[in-house]
Amino acid sequence: MVKATQLRPGMVIRHEGELFTVFSVDHRTPGNKRGQMQTKMRNLRTGSIIDYRFRAEEFVERAVFDEVEFEFLYGDAEGFHFMNSQSYEQMTLQKELLGDTTDYLIPNLPVKLEFYENKPIGVLLPDTVDLTVVDTEPSIQKATASAVMKQAKLETGLVVNVPPFVSNGDKIKVDTTEARYIQRVQ
Repeated sequence: MVKATQLRPGMVIRHEGELFTVFSVDHRTPGNKRGQMQTKMRNLRTGSIIDYRFRAEEFVERAVFDEVEFEFLYGDAEGFHFMNSQSYEQMTLQKELLGDTTDYLIPNLPVKLEFYENKPIGVLLPDTVDLTVVDTEPSIQKATASAVMKQAKLETGLVVNVPPFVSNGDKIKVDTTEARYIQRVQ
């Protein structure tokens, strides 16, 4: 069992007797009310996508599967290609199966693929990923970290808010759980 606040994209949970893959998670705290985890999940049996809101203090049953070390190779029109770190066997997964985890996949990234009855059903990402900024407004000279943020498009297509001193070509560390800028990487 995991607390609802620990849900991450790519996790597989058992909800109402069915297995679901978590596509996206958004922590919401409306005004002075209790926190909630707004999730978008895909039913593994039917393929249907649902939106569900868990209370922050609620516990969710995480489905435990075989986890195998893989390395992400590349993505193309056929799908996303992974290589088993032990046997060097290659596998291709479709975007529909991976959900929002594709926003963090860069070549040579070590990940864990989850298997259920020898079928891949999800990807476990590392907590943080270093991505390159490809498009953002010009940086402001002598700018220091402040409450003012600007949007930056990263190499995978993900858009995050960054401080004003970040410029095109910079590598930044991104939190994979909240799609949030952490720091600039030297």
